[in-house]
Order: sequence, then C-alpha cells, then structure tokens
Amino acid sequence: MSEQVEALPAQAIARESRARISWRDYLELTKPRVVALMILTSVIGMLLAEPGVPGWGVLFWGNLGIALLAGAAAVVNHVVDHKIDAVMARTRKRPVATGKISTADAIVFATLLACVGMAVLIWQVNHLTAWLTLASLVGYAGVYTLFLKRATPQNITIGGLAGAMPPLLGWTAVTGQVEGHALLLVLIIFAWTPPHFWALAIHRKEEYAKAGIPMLPVTHGNRFTELHILLYTLMLLAVSLLPFVTGMSGWIYLAGALALGLRFLQYAVRLLKGDDRRVALNTFKYSITYLMALFVVLLVDHFVYF
Repeated sequence: MSEQVEALPAQAIARESRARISWRDYLELTKPRVVALMILTSVIGMLLAEPGVPGWGVLFWGNLGIALLAGAAAVVNHVVDHKIDAVMARTRKRPVATGKISTADAIVFATLLACVGMAVLIWQVNHLTAWLTLASLVGYAGVYTLFLKRATPQNITIGGLAGAMPPLLGWTAVTGQVEGHALLLVLIIFAWTPPHFWALAIHRKEEYAKAGIPMLPVTHGNRFTELHILLYTLMLLAVSLLPFVTGMSGWIYLAGALALGLRFLQYAVRLLKGDDRRVALNTFKYSITYLMALFVVLLVDHFVYF
C-alpha cells in the first residue's frame, strides 16, 4: 500500500511533465558528465598512441562513435535502474525514474545511439574499435547493470573493466591494434574505480540500503570498506607508476603521479581514521580530479619528451 501511495505523486509528475519533454531530458539520459570524462581518457589514449598528433578525422569520428555508444549504455542504465533511481535522493529526478520519458522511448533512443555509434566507428575508424566499444557497452549495460550490481558487493570491482576501456578504444582508433601501453591505461582506471565508487557508496550508504543494492558498505560496513579503499589506493599508486617503469613516460609523469597518488592516499587514510561521510564525499570528488589530472600529466610528459 505504501508503495502505491508513493507512486501516485510520481505518476502525477509524469503526466504533467510528459508534454514538456525537451532535448535536455534526452541529454540527461546519456550521463554527459560521465561520458565527458570517458572521452577525455579516450582522447589522451589517441594522443599517446603514436608520436605526433593523429589526424582530425580519427579524433572527431573516433570520439563521436565512442561517445554515442557510451551514451547508449548510460540510457540503458537509466531504464534498468529506474525503480532504484526513484528511491534514491541523488537519482530520483532522472527522466525515466519520474516517468517523464517512458522506458520504451528510452530504449528506442539507446538503440538509435548505439546503431549510429557503431556505423560511425565501422565506416570512419576501424572494426576493432567498433567491436571493442560495443563489448564495453554490453559489459556495462548488460553484465554490470543487469546482473553484477544486484548480485555481489564486488559489483564495481568486477564491472569496472567496462568503464576502464576508453583509453584503449582511443588507442586502437589510431593504431588499429591492442598494445601493452594501452592496456596499462586500462589497468590504471580499473584500479581507480573501486576506491572512487566505494567512497561515494559510504556517503550514500542509506540510500543504497533502501534501494536493495549490495554495495560494500551496506553488506560489510564502513570500516571494512574504508580499509579496502586504502588497499586499492595503494595498489592504484603502484599501478600508476608502471608507465614510467616501462618507459612509456618520463620524469614529469613520475613526479605528477607520485604527488597525485600520495594525496589520494592521504584522503584514504583520513577516511579510515575518521569514518566521516563528508570525508567520503571529498574523497570521491578528489578521485575524479585525480584521474583527470593524472592523464593530463601523462599527456604533457608525452609531448615534452617527444
């Protein structure tokens, strides 16, 4: 009965707002901020793939195709999680959660984005990048969102591989090959993902519990999660040094990676000592800054030594 009562306001909002749907609502479905971060790492993967700057055609069409498929995966996430989104403060105003955009319309939109994205990558870039990008979409929207997210507290650890793919996709768009240094970039994001999301999960623990999502703080408690954030941050610091160790980068990157990684480690230690939701949120915010800054420093190092 309570669920039916709660559903009435949402239905009323949906009826009132359905006539006012704009392109911004569809843009929101694609999670543009998340896609923008992915495209940043994709662009850097392209710029690191070979000496010099790749052609504008590859830069434009490659990132357009990757962005369209990433957006399609985000739309599917909105559809699959619309009931969960409706009970979480952070997501309850999303267009599908409120009913402003129907699930059927969202699925059609996702299909259109995916088809156009695949066409762009196949005809303007190369087949390898197209199929790897599609595999990432399936990994995120299918394996992670449909299954892992609800099945295990290690959901983000296992499912993080799909979100770590953009620099590899950018690299293959330029070279047409999967190479070791590109996989190092994937490994960095893969190691970064758990402390990034677990910090947010601590801050939003009650909401995840209410939604029935077995995030690590919900199933094992804050202390256990904070310890694992610290351990993964240490692993991330070690992994972030591999580009220097393997000769992919030089001293500029080493200095930047150490400074950024030690700051991340400081946040993780503070979180473990204090168990403070505000520190958890600040750790989450810094993790985004960390990843962007790390890849930018890697890019600067590449062109200075080139």
